[in-house]
Formats: sequence, structure tokens, C-alpha cells
Amino acid sequence: MQESRSVVVVTERETFLGTWEEALAPAGLGVRAASPAEAPGLLARSGAALVDGGCEAFEEDEDELLTLVGLARALGAPVAVHLRAGNGTSSSVEPLLEELCGGLLVRDEAEAGRIAEALARRLEPWRAHRFEFLTVSPSEEDHLLAVMGDGRAVLMGRPLTMDDDGTAVVGIDISEDAREAEVELASGRRVRLRALTAAAAARDGFGVGGVLDGHRLGRRLRELRMAAGLTQAELARRTGIHRPNIARVEAGRHTPSLDTLARIAHAIGVPTTQVLGDGES
Repeated sequence: MQESRSVVVVTERETFLGTWEEALAPAGLGVRAASPAEAPGLLARSGAALVDGGCEAFEEDEDELLTLVGLARALGAPVAVHLRAGNGTSSSVEPLLEELCGGLLVRDEAEAGRIAEALARRLEPWRAHRFEFLTVSPSEEDHLLAVMGDGRAVLMGRPLTMDDDGTAVVGIDISEDAREAEVELASGRRVRLRALTAAAAARDGFGVGGVLDGHRLGRRLRELRMAAGLTQAELARRTGIHRPNIARVEAGRHTPSLDTLARIAHAIGVPTTQVLGDGES
């Protein structure tokens, strides 16, 4: 069993462990048992966590429960918490636990199968970088609405890329692996979008196009390009973007889409988030 497909079950009760081993197995998830004291050392090496809220340590101090769940989330692990029936100790922290767990609070053993499937979905690789749904926004026709595999959504403004001529969207085709989508325009042009780019927009709070300060962004790109020892001509060769267009971006006369930014950042050798930074060295 790959560690990325295993769940640390934090408990001191054998019956609890047995119940969840049975529930997690059909979802293809392995189990690594740990006491509350042992759990922090295992969380970084496993994909997810399931915490028994009825552990004596948590009943005595609800902050210990919040600390462990918070650590799991800080490490990027999806986490579920099973609250013991009739246990009022954790009632005051339930709203926070609900937020930290993304809704994966268990109050009844009958929910075990649903929670196991939810944890398995959250452990799927690249789920955040897949298009689950892509359409023209019903409120803003000059935007596309993308729903990603992890449930995040983002409005993608036009132009989508430098190939987008602004004509109406007449068709959208998501690739079989959902990593890309092809948008057909009324002019006959086809624009290719990457889910990775849309995911970055959802994470960073950016809609693609029309929301960035073009002059600040152009100055930042020029600084990064020069720091990497690249000429505009070399950057054009690496990205496939015509050099005059790169010059326009660096001069602040054109604000590129996030997809184009991702291509430029990759060619320079920096993450897109560094391009979108405040320009400080």
C-alpha cells in the first residue's frame, strides 16, 4: 500500500480501529494506527488522517484535538474526525473542526462508508488540476466558469490566451484526462486551456485576465527575465510567443492571461506565483 493512499487512524480503542479498517479497505485505503502522542510523527508520511474524537486525551483537553487536526491540514493531509456519540466535550470546537475537515465530521458509524470514499477522492493525485466542468459564465458572458476536481471554482476572463480573438465561445471540449480543454470560437479559432493554470487562479484568487496591474507585472517579468540571463528573443524561442508580444507585456501595454504567464514563468524557470509577487527581491 502506497503511503499516499494510507490513513493514519488516531485512536486508543481497538473496536474503533477495527470499524474503520473495514470501512477504509473497500475504498482502497490502508491503515496505520497511532495513539494521539504518536500521530504527529506519522502525519507527514501518510496521505490522510482519521481522528477518534473520543480519545481520553481529547476529552480532557479539546485544544489537543484542534492541534492535531490543524497539524494534519498544515501538512496538506485531508482529515476526518469521528466525534463520539453523546460526547459534549468537543461541541465548542465543532465549527472549527467542520472548517478544518472540509465537512468530514462523523457523528454516526453509519457514515463510515461515505467518509472513506470522500477521503479516497481527496487523495486522488492531481485532482485539483482537473477540469470537472467548464462553461460560459451565466452572469458574465466574457468569462468562463471552471469547476476543478477539488471543488474549487474560478472565473476565467477573456482573452483566455493570446490566441483568443474575443469572438463568441461556440464549443468546449475537455480532454479525456481532464488536464486540458479546447475552446472553439465563432471565428474558427481553437484556444487550449490547461487545468493547472485554472487551478493556480483558483488558489491565488485571480480570475484569468483583466485583474492584474499590467505595468507592475511587466516590470516584474523584465526583472526576472534579466536575472535569468535571457534576452527577449531567447524567451520568445522558449515560449513560442512572438518577441514583439513579449516586449508589449514587459512595457505594460498588454496584460497577459494567467495561462500565458505560466508559459513565460516556466521558460524563465520560476513559479507563476513568483511572477505574481510584489516585485521584491
